[in-house]
Amino acid sequence: MSSWWDSEARRLHSAETTRQPVSLLSYRQPEISLDEAYRIQWHGTALRVADGARVVGHKVGLTSASMQEQFGIDQPDSGLLLDYMAVQEDGELRLGDLVAPRVEGELAFRLGTDLIGADVSEKAIRHAVASTFLALEVIDSRYGFEGLTLADSVADNAACGRFVLGAAVAGLVPELGAEHLTLTVDGAAAASGFGRAILGDPLRSVAWLVHRLAAFGTGLRAGDVVLAGAVHASLPLSAGQTVAVGSPRLPQAVLHVA
Repeated sequence: MSSWWDSEARRLHSAETTRQPVSLLSYRQPEISLDEAYRIQWHGTALRVADGARVVGHKVGLTSASMQEQFGIDQPDSGLLLDYMAVQEDGELRLGDLVAPRVEGELAFRLGTDLIGADVSEKAIRHAVASTFLALEVIDSRYGFEGLTLADSVADNAACGRFVLGAAVAGLVPELGAEHLTLTVDGAAAASGFGRAILGDPLRSVAWLVHRLAAFGTGLRAGDVVLAGAVHASLPLSAGQTVAVGSPRLPQAVLHVA
């Protein structure tokens, strides 16, 4: 690990711990490659694991046109989910634990078998899905979101903050592209979108992730949670809100903001 990668990973780790944002990596290292940004992300995850955290899955971000337009980034990225990021269903999120939190309604999966390799088929992905969920993801940038580039997002673990899953539905729910998700804030509809906003089909998000990880010699494991991506642009959070995402065929996910 080169010293500047290590320093950047530690800078982000400190920013998360102290909840004090740091200046954009892209300002300080304008020539950074995506491979280098992912190395920073993984080294940062290793620092958190050394502190006692456990990897529980992955997220794919920037999968919908609305999210890409919101941040001016034209392709997906991915990050690692750690156990401390999981909020229990109908649980409480403390805004003071985060730097710049925003919320998204998403579809998510839990895998029953491993998915490893660049040649994994869509059929294999379908068979690997053990359960389907609605999810709320709270994204949080330790750089702040203004001026954020793809490399910044990747280095900062794809802006992973917190997530909550609704109750599981066994197996892969069919035709998720047509599933209509509605995000409510204090009972009022605030955003919505169809599953097909996620790369045309949420399973394509999983496929993208498997192929991305294969390029680095790794993959997805049985038991992993995969947040497939948001169906709408992210929304800011305020203390006292109750945020929920619902859809016709999946149990809602609920988050109380303190």
